Amino acid sequence: MIVMHRTIQTTVSPEAHGLSLIDYLVTRFTYHSHAAWCALIAQGNLMLNDTATSPEIPISTGDRITYRIPDLPEPPVDRFYTTLFEDADMLVINKPGNLPCHPAGRYFNHTLWALLKEAGYGETTLHLVHRLDRETSGIVVIAKNSAAATMLSQQFSARSLDKTYLVIVEGTFPPTYTARGKLERDPHSPVRKKRRFVETQSVADEATCETQFTCLNTASGISTLAAYPKTGQLHQIRATLCSLGYPVVGDKLYGVNDRYFLDFLNDTLTPEAWQHLRLPRQALHAYRLRIRHPTTLAWMEFEAPLPRDIHALSGAQP
Repeated sequence: MIVMHRTIQTTVSPEAHGLSLIDYLVTRFTYHSHAAWCALIAQGNLMLNDTATSPEIPISTGDRITYRIPDLPEPPVDRFYTTLFEDADMLVINKPGNLPCHPAGRYFNHTLWALLKEAGYGETTLHLVHRLDRETSGIVVIAKNSAAATMLSQQFSARSLDKTYLVIVEGTFPPTYTARGKLERDPHSPVRKKRRFVETQSVADEATCETQFTCLNTASGISTLAAYPKTGQLHQIRATLCSLGYPVVGDKLYGVNDRYFLDFLNDTLTPEAWQHLRLPRQALHAYRLRIRHPTTLAWMEFEAPLPRDIHALSGAQP
């Protein structure tokens, strides 16, 4: 298995010419002490011009310093993605529901990006032209060259494509509903990153948040919806449904209780809380995408089969 490493690289400026390496490091990068930097150099985690070095060596203008961040344990993820389509320009993946798209926070090698590199795309410049949240499953589109990345990204930015999500919510949802308004920080939540949907018709274009919902099935206190986002705001579907009173099943951030997200971060969620959530992840799946091919411009439509956890709860499929 290929294991990639996080690295930070910097080039010595003229102002630092003649300093010892260790003096430069403790002055420029204060997040480690003198002793810690010396230990990292001794361990081989810091290179000068791609060569092992020592703390007292003098540095020169233009020298390249590379710091390999020590590997940290990463949470387990679901590594079993599937490929829905591939040609010379693009790759379409069905992502599982516990896999980040990009490296961030605690996740680096346990990401879709890293798994694709491991699978043989190490020499290919991959562009993830959009992303799904770690717990959201379904279609992810990846460009395999810069020209394709530009064309595909423009379609996402201009909303000139069609997206369908399948989502399971708490409660009995109406047959159809169009939610149009804006998203803003939720001042009533102890979770600072949480947003709320405010319904209004007088919203500036760049702030507009609009999603159409169709109820497909209702049973046992939950409803299965098809969601058609007409805009692409952060957390749009989840925040909108929470504010409407129909939180997404399994959602810690926009779910049935704000405390669940904080307890989840602290790894203190109780068995009763997990049971209340119904699923270990949010029941949101990027089910269908209609998009133009970046080279031929022909319309293409992809569908990602429902994962077992959502299929077991939903009882319906668009």
